[in-house]
Amino acid sequence: MSRSRQPPLVTGISPNEGIPWTKVTIRGENLGTGPADLIGLTICGHNCLLTAEWMSASKIVCRVGQAKNDKGDIIVTTKSGGKGTSTVSFKLLKPEKIGILDQSAVWVDEMNYYDMRTDRNKGIPPLSLRPANPLGIEIEKGKFPQKDLEMLFPGMSADFTSENFSAAWYLIENHSNTSFEQLKMAITHLKRQANKKSEGSLAYVKGGLSTFFEAQDALSAIHQKLEADGTEKVEGSMTQKLENVLNRASNTADTLFQEVLGRKDKADSTRNALNVLQRFKFLFNLPLNIERNIQKGDYDVVINDYEKAKSLFGKTEVQVFKKYYAEVETRIEALRELLLEKLLETPSTLHDQKRYIRYLSDLHAPGDPAWQCIGAQHRWILQLMHGCREGCVRDLKAWRCKTPHRVAFVEKLTKLVLSQLPNFWKLWISYVNGSLFSETAEKSGHIERSKNVRQRQNDFKKMIQEVMQCLVKLVRGALLPLGAAEGGGRQLGGWEGKAELSGPWLAHVIQTLRLTYESLAALEIPNDLLQTIQDLVLDLRVRCVLVTLQHTAEDIKRLAEKEDWVVDSEGLTSLPCRFERCVVLSLQSLRGVLECKPGEASVFQHPKTQEEVCQLSINIMQVFIYCLEQLSTKPDADVDTAHLSVDVSSPDLFGSIHEDFSLTSEQRLLIVLSNCCYLERHTFLNIAEHFEKHNFQGIEKITQVSMASLKDLDQRLFESYIELKADPIVGSLEPGIYAGYFDWRDCLPPTGGWFQFTGLQVHAS
Repeated sequence: MSRSRQPPLVTGISPNEGIPWTKVTIRGENLGTGPADLIGLTICGHNCLLTAEWMSASKIVCRVGQAKNDKGDIIVTTKSGGKGTSTVSFKLLKPEKIGILDQSAVWVDEMNYYDMRTDRNKGIPPLSLRPANPLGIEIEKGKFPQKDLEMLFPGMSADFTSENFSAAWYLIENHSNTSFEQLKMAITHLKRQANKKSEGSLAYVKGGLSTFFEAQDALSAIHQKLEADGTEKVEGSMTQKLENVLNRASNTADTLFQEVLGRKDKADSTRNALNVLQRFKFLFNLPLNIERNIQKGDYDVVINDYEKAKSLFGKTEVQVFKKYYAEVETRIEALRELLLEKLLETPSTLHDQKRYIRYLSDLHAPGDPAWQCIGAQHRWILQLMHGCREGCVRDLKAWRCKTPHRVAFVEKLTKLVLSQLPNFWKLWISYVNGSLFSETAEKSGHIERSKNVRQRQNDFKKMIQEVMQCLVKLVRGALLPLGAAEGGGRQLGGWEGKAELSGPWLAHVIQTLRLTYESLAALEIPNDLLQTIQDLVLDLRVRCVLVTLQHTAEDIKRLAEKEDWVVDSEGLTSLPCRFERCVVLSLQSLRGVLECKPGEASVFQHPKTQEEVCQLSINIMQVFIYCLEQLSTKPDADVDTAHLSVDVSSPDLFGSIHEDFSLTSEQRLLIVLSNCCYLERHTFLNIAEHFEKHNFQGIEKITQVSMASLKDLDQRLFESYIELKADPIVGSLEPGIYAGYFDWRDCLPPTGGWFQFTGLQVHAS
């Protein structure tokens, strides 16, 4: 068979490579005389005739199919020219896999395109959708700690997909060292990316516009063909017959399988019910599990389960779920009441208190359980303090220990305060800084709690002041006389039957209170709250000084009983030394009391105290002077001469003592006068130095008054001694002098030496 035309020759194709279903334009010679003349078109061995569109003898448009060969010729076959040849080739590229969520302009055969076993449940993680570097510049991480950034931007995030995104946080974290010029370039890059994203959909529509038009034309052609070929034998449209057949088939199937389908529906409903029970068994079993965990004390488990149930079913509208969730809320309310009861129980440890407060906070308990706990602890401490006083007063009559009962009471009371108040203070500090509450409560209720703390500060300050005032009143009622402890001394008393404490025991109590103050100050309790303790310590120090000086005066009054009349080489007895030693020991016992600890005031800061101390000091001196006066006038029968002796080196002023072992009035006067002289020259001056060393006030007044009293006694004793010695002499001279009407003007000068010698002896004595 001869051909009338030359065989087709393909000389060009555009584009010369692409993926399957790429639209290409074929150019050449003798490509046919019309669409009917074109009987074959293969590209890379795949028949593309179905998609071919003959344009002219030199141009054909078609789409590349799913060819097996990667590269091949373009062969055109026509009726007039037969099978042609090609001088060019087409390279078939492997298509990129289109994701399930990707846009596609052509139909994707999913049965052949996806592996349903591996791709069925695959999802696209949200993090993969966001760009790794939106600014397009180098990222530098790790310059700033994460915790510092969270504190600097509370409630914000550096994740640019988050609703709370903070641009400043993102730049500090990733671009802290980036220059301003680079940031300006990054803004340009970001704008360009945003424009690309907005233009992406439009570009996609433009690229696949021809495909959309082809699909629309094909659908229109099919519709017109169906309308044209519609048969008149079928009533209505041509699909009515098909619909009738399908309805009859459905009715027949229902008749045949109605029983089977009923059993299937019943099984499905049972299966669904079991699935619901299995899926939501957590909620259905939760009320019973809550009761069991409460009985075991696993409150953490209960709270975690409740939070989970609340997030899942808190806003449900399903009646069954609402019913069971109401049961859960009922048991949680009972748990709140139980925890609050345990929180307010006393005594309890600080650890338990914090634990119960945190539980109640996690359960969103109404009110302020932490403040309720603080109030309960405050009342408990006051109750313990009053109970301590009542117990000690009740045991007062049966007390047999060496330690005075009131001293033991103060020690017990201060120990009680030091055992309770630190935990009470730490509980308040935890309440202020929010460490009592859980992390969720810390974030959600931070503003509300801050407002509560500001309102509670004055109330808590009053609580601490009340505890301090109670402590001070109880100690004052026990240690200080009613005059010094007015305003509550009587109702807090009960100690009236006991004698006043001595100076050493008062000093011991002062040391105990000082240690108590130091321990409380170490808790960083404000000084103004502890000032009442300082005032109490000051009053006790003043009282200790006064009591010690009073007892010293009493001890000195008894020194006269210890006078042994033993005269040393200087003509002195041991009495002045004993007096000085007694006063010095008394002052030394007051050294710790008079010393001012940090924050304490001087004992002598008040003029009234200075006057009282000065008067007591003068009284000590005058008591001893009075003792000397009493000794000088002591009757002979009361003088103890059993240990009387005279130093061998001293002048034999008391020679007659050796004969009858008795002291005459003249001898006692001489010994006392000698002691007075020593007191004036040495003892009183030494004592004044000790007073000054211990910061006593009014030392000049003490010295002047004491010296005046001593000189007055010395003068009176000297006159008494002169009178005793002069009376015998005058008595022996007077009768002879005035016998015979003696007149001094008529007598010769005295020539007798005996009288002169006797007078000199008296003077020498």
